[in-house]
Amino acid sequence: MLEAFDVDPVAESIYLAMLKSPLAGIAELAERLGWEEARIRSGLDELARLSLLRPSWENPLAMRPVSPEAGLEILLARQRVDLLRRQHQIEEGQAALQVLIAEYAHPNRGSASTGVEELIGLDAVRERLERLAYQTRHQVLAFAPDGAQTEEALAASRPLNALLLERGVEMRTLYLNSVRNDAPTCAHAEWLGEMGALVRTVPVLPIRMLIVDRMYAVVPLDMENTAAGAVVVRGAAPVAVMCALFEQIWQTGTPFGDQQEVCPELTDQERALLNLLLQGDTDEQAARKLGVSPRTVGRMGAEIMARLGARSRFQAGALAAERGWLAQT
Repeated sequence: MLEAFDVDPVAESIYLAMLKSPLAGIAELAERLGWEEARIRSGLDELARLSLLRPSWENPLAMRPVSPEAGLEILLARQRVDLLRRQHQIEEGQAALQVLIAEYAHPNRGSASTGVEELIGLDAVRERLERLAYQTRHQVLAFAPDGAQTEEALAASRPLNALLLERGVEMRTLYLNSVRNDAPTCAHAEWLGEMGALVRTVPVLPIRMLIVDRMYAVVPLDMENTAAGAVVVRGAAPVAVMCALFEQIWQTGTPFGDQQEVCPELTDQERALLNLLLQGDTDEQAARKLGVSPRTVGRMGAEIMARLGARSRFQAGALAAERGWLAQT
């Protein structure tokens, strides 16, 4: 019941038992639950850490459970703070990544001595990726922000993916939520899962990126035109920034086999769209980041405005923020 709030099962069982018998002490709780008293004490320490226990007004040495209503508010507040912290970390990671790319993507800096390699053109990128695939030993992490892929492109990627997975390489990929509506991409994600890869989706991804063995990272030379070429960064230190960004966003993703959480106010994708529009993105820019068409962005924007009774997108954003809908990103 409370696992969604990171409350472990032991602490949850003790909390529920205390709600039924607020005056129960350690010995009584141990008898009720059939556990050792040491386990009860450990669970009580966890509940105290989560602020789900308070000192008794009658006996300050005794602890009482907070009400379910207060407990839920406390847990929700904790999650909101954690979400804001994660969002801040992701934004810091994105900023550091942009600085890193700007530093290393200079045309005069691409050489083996600097640990940076520039690839000009799609053919050069594909050839380098193929060589990297054969060198990979342990892990591949990927951002795939382009939305739905063609069946031909997905089929072309299977041999290398199969080669890696059959060698026991760990593979984790983040797609956009929009791919859940595309049958070929869904089938490909399911195939990856059957082969042992892990796939999650998020509303928005900051960049196309591939990380190999935490020693190599491949990012586009031009964010708006990935066919122009790529930069290969080599070395544990510079690649660590990109790994940290991947892990932060991975934690927020929804496993592909799971249903996305149903929100009566805004879906993850709608919330991401509002945030992008409030940041000043055009429909075309927002569409690219969400992996949908500009027409879909226009339709989603109109539906959000109608739901909120807003006359403009700016007003829709203000109303959504006022209702706390944007805080759930």
